Amino acid sequence: MNCSRQSGKSTIAAIKALHRAVFYPRSLILIISPSLKQSSELFRKLNELTGPMEGQPERTEDNRLSLTYANGSRIVSLCSKEQTIRGYSGANLIIEDEAARVRDELYMTIRPMLAVSNGSLILMSTPFGKRGHFHDTWMKGNSDWERIKVTAEECPRISKQFLKEEYRTLGEWWYLQEYMCEFMDTIDQVFKYEQVDQALDDEVEALFEDLAI
Repeated sequence: MNCSRQSGKSTIAAIKALHRAVFYPRSLILIISPSLKQSSELFRKLNELTGPMEGQPERTEDNRLSLTYANGSRIVSLCSKEQTIRGYSGANLIIEDEAARVRDELYMTIRPMLAVSNGSLILMSTPFGKRGHFHDTWMKGNSDWERIKVTAEECPRISKQFLKEEYRTLGEWWYLQEYMCEFMDTIDQVFKYEQVDQALDDEVEALFEDLAI
C-alpha cells in the first residue's frame, strides 16, 4: 500500500486485522512499525473500531500492546527490534506500518513467520527514497504482490486548497514524496538511483571471487 499521508491506510489495515481476528479463530496478527509508539498507535485505532461493533467478541486478554479473543485469535503490537520478534511463528497476518522506514534486516526476519501458516503480509507506507525493501518490492516485486496506490489528490478527505498550501510550503521534492507517493532520490545523493542501477551488470564476472566484504 503506497499511500499518501492521511489517506486512511492505517484505518484500513486495522479493519483488516480486526476482521481476521474475529472471523478466523486462532489467528495470529502481528503489527510492526519502526517504533513501538507507532505500532501502539495502530493498535489503538483497532481498539477504537470495536466500539460500534454489535456483539463485540469477548476478550480473554487485553493490555496496551496485545489482546486475545475468546476464539483464540491474538493481535500483538511489536517494535522493530529483531531480537524481540523472533519468538513468534505461524503468523496469519503481518502488518508492517511505515514500511519504508523499517530496517531491511527486520523485514527478512518476519518473512519466515509466514512459511507454515501461508499467511498474508501487508507493507504500507509513504515512500522514503529509492532504497530499502518497500521500494524494491513496489518497483521490482513479482506478480504475487497486489499493489495499491492512493495519492492525496485522489483522497476526498484532503482539500485541494490544503494541497496547494503544502506544495508552496514543502516544495516539490517533499510534496511528491509525502502526497503523490513518488520515490524520490535523497537530497544529498551524489548519483541518481537510475545511474547506479544502470551501472550494474549481472553478466560481468567478479574480479576477486573469494573477496569477502
